[in-house]
Amino acid sequence: MKMVPVLHYDAFSVQPNKGNPAGVVLHADTLTEEEMLAIARKVGFNETTFILKSEKADIRLRYYTPGHEMNLCGHATMASMYALRTKGLLPEKETVWIETNVGVLPIEFLHEQDRLTMKMKQDHPQFIPFEGDVDQLAASINLKREDLDLSMPIVYGSTGIWTLLVPVKGLSGFDRMVPNNALFPDILTENPKASLHPFCMETMDDSSFMHARHFSSPYSGTVEDPVTGTASGVMGAYYLTYLNTELPSAQFIVEQGQEMGKDGRVHVQVNRNQDKMDVYISGTAVFVREFDVHIDG
Repeated sequence: MKMVPVLHYDAFSVQPNKGNPAGVVLHADTLTEEEMLAIARKVGFNETTFILKSEKADIRLRYYTPGHEMNLCGHATMASMYALRTKGLLPEKETVWIETNVGVLPIEFLHEQDRLTMKMKQDHPQFIPFEGDVDQLAASINLKREDLDLSMPIVYGSTGIWTLLVPVKGLSGFDRMVPNNALFPDILTENPKASLHPFCMETMDDSSFMHARHFSSPYSGTVEDPVTGTASGVMGAYYLTYLNTELPSAQFIVEQGQEMGKDGRVHVQVNRNQDKMDVYISGTAVFVREFDVHIDG
């Protein structure tokens, strides 16, 4: 048996056991892909990040759900970078570069209100129309068609990971949501491995601009992600693409996790850049605990 220490951080929160939990495994270069997946499965969080050396950047991050590897993960990046910086394992510079499966991305470290904050650039956004059955889509999260706000488009969006953005009329629908994740692949015919990201423009907190939940693809081995960084970045690009097409940039806060008792906040910034958009998310993290995972090896 091989014993692997795992650090538990909660991202997008300053309070332990709020926000979104992520496992962080330092010095993971000796682990095989099979071992990384086995560790992520035993940890059980939506994502566990493995920190490796990189020839292209300051550090390399690999992200695993209990079911498979992910190309990019916002909250796990926040947790990992907070861990590495506070443990003195990164170069002492304002911006560091991380190697991921979607390329090399910059992470900027800021100190806001005496709190270490990370600003993460995501991949350029892409969108694909949803052409499936809207009634089946609503039913898969225990809603009806009339709960959805069809004045806004239902689209798949990605800044590194594909999710289906589902506009909902208001907060009242969110407490009634119960995902049947097993139904997603047959409904998401254009992109069967995508997750579902219902959102609305009504918020619980006056300082927030959007409210959301995030239901995992059944292939990931999890049901719901409390606070999602990549999907929040996609929502920023969605806003400029479909809801405010003339605005050159947007900055706002997305609230998520309240229905799970995991209250979190993601700061989103999107800038138009000729025919592309630059998408950034920022947030903080907090250390919770360290524990050991045992795997065959």
